[in-house]
Amino acid sequence: MGYIAGVDREQQVLFPETLDEYVTADNAVRFIDAFVTRLDLRVLGFARTTPAQTGRPGYDPGDLLRLYVYGYMNRVRSSRALEREAQRNVEVMWLLGKRHPDHKTI
Repeated sequence: MGYIAGVDREQQVLFPETLDEYVTADNAVRFIDAFVTRLDLRVLGFARTTPAQTGRPGYDPGDLLRLYVYGYMNRVRSSRALEREAQRNVEVMWLLGKRHPDHKTI
């Protein structure tokens, strides 16, 4: 009897897998997303809730709040650790739409 075989990394599939397939329906990131979506960030005093007309587009304050709440719930406090999580953790990729701000932005 052999070992449990994994998926061939170079195997191509007809239909690409989506991030949504990797995040279960009862995952906490879905709650974080729904919670932050319902908040009125302008009323709560968040700066830059209206995007600037000129310059490079910034990150949505709601996305950064989602990342902070995720970090708080999972005991990830460092901005550099949150940056790493955004690049490698599927839950955070789903939560931020595969955006990964750097530690200076966080």
